[in-house]
Amino acid sequence: MRLYRFLLLLPALALAACGDSRLPQLELTGNALGTMFKVVLVEPPETLATDALEGDIVASLRNVDGLASTWRDDSELSLFNANPSIDWIVVSATFCDVLQQAIDVSRETDGAFDITVGPLVNLWGFGPDGQVLEPPTDEAITTAMQSVGFDKLETDCSDGLIRKASPSLYVDLSGWAKGYAVDEIARLLDANGLENYLIEIGGEIHVNGHNSENRKWAIAVEAPSTSERVPHAVLRVTDTSVATSGDYRNYFAYDGAHYSHTIDTRTGRPVTHDLAAVTVVNPSTAYADAMATALLVLGPEAGPSLATKLGIAGYFLVRNQTGIHEITTPVFDQLSAK
Repeated sequence: MRLYRFLLLLPALALAACGDSRLPQLELTGNALGTMFKVVLVEPPETLATDALEGDIVASLRNVDGLASTWRDDSELSLFNANPSIDWIVVSATFCDVLQQAIDVSRETDGAFDITVGPLVNLWGFGPDGQVLEPPTDEAITTAMQSVGFDKLETDCSDGLIRKASPSLYVDLSGWAKGYAVDEIARLLDANGLENYLIEIGGEIHVNGHNSENRKWAIAVEAPSTSERVPHAVLRVTDTSVATSGDYRNYFAYDGAHYSHTIDTRTGRPVTHDLAAVTVVNPSTAYADAMATALLVLGPEAGPSLATKLGIAGYFLVRNQTGIHEITTPVFDQLSAK
């Protein structure tokens, strides 16, 4: 998915009671971070300053775009990537904190989630450098991997400093930024005293309170299909976030082989195992987003094992000869039983 190209809030707002049995809801939709966003507010107070809230949402999304976009040359991330210095560089406190949190997930997953994957993402045609028509050579992969490794990035957020061990180090926050943007809007809605809402940006979701039926929110987990978009399962959750990573949407085919955008930095190549999708449920959308990516990289055995070890609510869809096999972690099972 190509992220961070433009930001536009659509002017149309819908405030309607969908039948006598449903509660009124306000829906704000638009384009942000190179994808669609939606904010649904259930029973918004009559005193809600909608125009002001719109403006705050736009400003929040612009801030994330200016912080973490690899598609904008003037974003804080792009400026850092373009800087060849290996000395400490002064950055904003927010940018440093975001990098540190993402690095923590990289460590927790032993690099299965790695924010320095950018050179490989670009090499395989899934980044701002544009698409490729065929897989790169082994030599090109080996060269790109020399610039990859989260341990080559250091932070000192007490003083707002970061540095890279190699001038060619390239950070890509695509696996963190959408979730982070959702979390930022959730904080904004909470600050405005809003209790019942759904936020979705490019498939990453946070829900709070109840929906218009006065029930927990129903979140569909998409079936791992390249030909149609249908739900495989529906989760009933509240006061939490849901993020899914899969190998079936963003890919290219060459000579009969399927190359997913999910790249394993340990091999320099797209994943090739039978794990088709991973859904993570967690209070933090950014963490759920990153961890879903990491668990997908790890595959159908190591992924569930790590999720269980870390106490993560994980739902795994694995391809087999008869269709799709489901694997769940104990925490996910507990969540489903509530």
